[in-house]
Parts: sequence; C-alpha cells; structure tokens
Amino acid sequence: MMAQRRRVERGEGESNQMSLKILDISDRFIRFEIEGMTPGEANALRRTIVGDIPKLAIDKVTIHHGQIRDKEENVYGSSLPLFDETIAQRLAMVPLVTDLKMNFREECTCEGKGCALCTVTYSINKLGPCTVMSSDLQPLSNPSATPSDGDIPIVKLSKKQAMLVTADAVMGRGYVHSKWQVATGVSYKFHREFSVPKDSLKSWKELKEAYPKAVVSERGDSIVFTDDYGTKQITVLSQNEKVVVSEDRNRIIFKFETDGSLSAQDVLDYALKRIPQRLNLLLDSIVTTD
Repeated sequence: MMAQRRRVERGEGESNQMSLKILDISDRFIRFEIEGMTPGEANALRRTIVGDIPKLAIDKVTIHHGQIRDKEENVYGSSLPLFDETIAQRLAMVPLVTDLKMNFREECTCEGKGCALCTVTYSINKLGPCTVMSSDLQPLSNPSATPSDGDIPIVKLSKKQAMLVTADAVMGRGYVHSKWQVATGVSYKFHREFSVPKDSLKSWKELKEAYPKAVVSERGDSIVFTDDYGTKQITVLSQNEKVVVSEDRNRIIFKFETDGSLSAQDVLDYALKRIPQRLNLLLDSIVTTD
C-alpha cells in the first residue's frame, strides 16, 4: 500500500508575491525554493535556464594543413587521426569562461565583422606524440576566457604529427545549439513533507542526525521530514504505508548545475531578469487591429 498523499493548493485569496530561498549553493550547483510561483511560471524559468542564458562557445575553426616545423626545423605532418569536422565539434563543446558583458556578434558595433567586444580568438599549437587537451586552447584576445575544464581530450597525436589550429568563439544561446547551453540537470518539484510516526520507523533518529536540514518539525510521537534537499533516503519513506506525505504546490524546489562557463548564481540572476524582458518583447510585438 502506498503512503497517504494530500495536496496543498494555493487559495484564491492568497498573495501572488513570490519569495526565493537558497537551499544549497556552490560555484557550479544550486538548489533553491520559490514560494508563490505557479507550475506554468516554473516551467518558463526552467526553459529560460536551459536555453536562454548567453554563453561563449567556439563557432569557427581553422585547421592548418601542410608541413609544420618546430624551432629546430623538424618537419611534422598535419594529417590528424580524426576528421576536421569531428575536431571542430569537440572544440565547440568545450565550456569557456564567459563574460556576460560581451556583445552578441550580430548586435555589436563592429557590425558582425568580429572584434574584441564580441569575439575571442584561440590557438592550439601542439607537437606529437601527445594528447591535445582542452587546456591547450590558448585565448589570444581575452586571457580570462579560458576553458572551465582543462581535462577534456580533443585528439591524440602520434610521433611526427602536429596540430595547428585557430578558432573564434562568440556569444550564443542554448536554444540555437547545445554548445551554448550553460546549465544541465535543470529540474523542479513541489515541496513535500513526510510525517513519520516514530513507532513505525526505527531509523528515524539516524535520519535526523544524518540530515538535520531535512527535519521540518518534531513532536513526541512523530517527526516530519522534507526531501527538498535531494535526500533519497527521505524520499523512500513514501513506501511506508504509515507515513503521510503532503505536497505543497505553492512551494517549488529547483536545482541545476552549470558547466563552469558561468557560476550557478550568475545563471539564476540572469534568468530571473530575462523572463520579464522576453515578456516585454512579446507585448511590443502584438499588433492590434486599431
């Protein structure tokens, strides 16, 4: 038998004002609660985080073909073990530290020609034998725009093979291509509470000690937990038929992680500002018959 469940719906007389509370946060991960948000608004925020956050990514790759010489005039071949298209794809998917102040190329004052305000140029110059890594991407025009993860393998060079590449990175959004997607694992759920009779669960003390943040309240004969902090051990309590599970659709728990191109806090801040901007664009585009 499954646990008892009940929903706590938002009443018509309740305030529509929202409040946000950070539950867990690190540089690349965040979990937060928004109270007063409808499921439709929550989905709009999720879609914004997934596909509408600006990010820097490589969009043009030039691979040198022909003889490559080192300082001692040793000759290396530029024929690589992977197709040029495969290497270009791998380079495009490398996450790059992004400055949100950069312009989109099509909106830049250079009129799309490419300048320091909208484009970062990179180079790779490696001689085999070695494995070319993402850390070998050297920014030429913006030293801070380094790969956020330097341990991504690109291609393996054998003896007498060399790789000479230049690449341009521009700003884009995830809905255009996944290489511009900042956040992954973007999900949300409703706030849930698990009312546990102490005499029905011998391990309640261990759960309380292991996950103190998950304790909502406690009385003499019962204790109430929440799985808002992603605690699977709390979630499985729903399998106990004596545990009463309540769900509050007025409190929504979000979580996501980033690839390091932006911090989780920066992504959330931008997303919350972006939604009203998109709504204003929609309002401005409405054509009336008057």
